[in-house]
Amino acid sequence: MKQRILIMNKQRLVQSEQGGQWVTNKIEKAGDMKAGIYNLYLATDADKAKTSIGVILHTDKDYVYQQDRDGKRVIRHALDAFNAAPPNGAMKNISYEDDRAIAVTSSEKISRGIKH
Repeated sequence: MKQRILIMNKQRLVQSEQGGQWVTNKIEKAGDMKAGIYNLYLATDADKAKTSIGVILHTDKDYVYQQDRDGKRVIRHALDAFNAAPPNGAMKNISYEDDRAIAVTSSEKISRGIKH
């Protein structure tokens, strides 16, 4: 099933595709998450040899989805690798030790704008 997160007007919509149409399954506050469309179905599995840095977009029954810091990819982490799922909207560094995911708060900020 295709899923996406739509952030607009400070709302976070969890949507799934049904019969060629996007159907909203859940609506909640977006907090500090940036407006945009995040296609969860295009997520790539996390590379356990590297640290992933970025905002947590969504958690479902199987995965934690994280937008990488450059904003171009969505990374998928197995939920059962975490002791507790990180909260949506949190900036996290996720690394792996003995196949266990370790999520710590990141001090990096994702920004958009002109780079010189």
